[in-house]
Parts: sequence; structure tokens; C-alpha cells
Amino acid sequence: WSSLSIDEKVELYRLKFKESFAEMNRSTNEWKTVVGAAMFFIGFTALLLIWEKHYVYGPIPHTFEEEWVAKQTKRMLDMKVAPIQGFSAKWDYDKNEWKK
Repeated sequence: WSSLSIDEKVELYRLKFKESFAEMNRSTNEWKTVVGAAMFFIGFTALLLIWEKHYVYGPIPHTFEEEWVAKQTKRMLDMKVAPIQGFSAKWDYDKNEWKK
């Protein structure tokens, strides 16, 4: 065994084993494929959401406007909605402001 050259030892090793330990442990480039596929699907989803917002959904309802919400809140306070633990319980009717 000691009379064999390094090339002969490597050749005998290759007959029994396909790769050396270092070759066996080296990383692959599979992560690039996984990251690429993930980025593709994220991009496709973003385009789908943009398309939905533009073509599927209508304008925001008028009930989301500040003026409407203020009027609705005033009306709920005037009606004294949920006076014990709810909305009206947090309003001070004497000072016309929210309780602190």
C-alpha cells in the first residue's frame, strides 16, 4: 500500500467511492432555483392584487369619509348607544368631550 503513488491511491479510491468527503459536502446551487421561484410567485401575486384593485373593486364608499364618520359618531352619541359599557359610556355629556 505504501508503494502506491498518490494518483494510484486516488484511482483506487474512485473505484469504491464516487466522491471524496469534501466533494460530498459542497453546497449545491438549488437555493437559487428556490429563491427564484419564490420571487416569481410573489411578483405574480403582487400583479394579481394590483389588477384586482384596478378592475374588480369599486371606489371606496362615502361612509369612510371623515365627515360621514363624524356625523355618524354624533348621531350615536345623541341616541346614547350602549350607555353602560359601550360607546356612550365613554362620552362626557356635560363637557361634550371623551372621558379621560
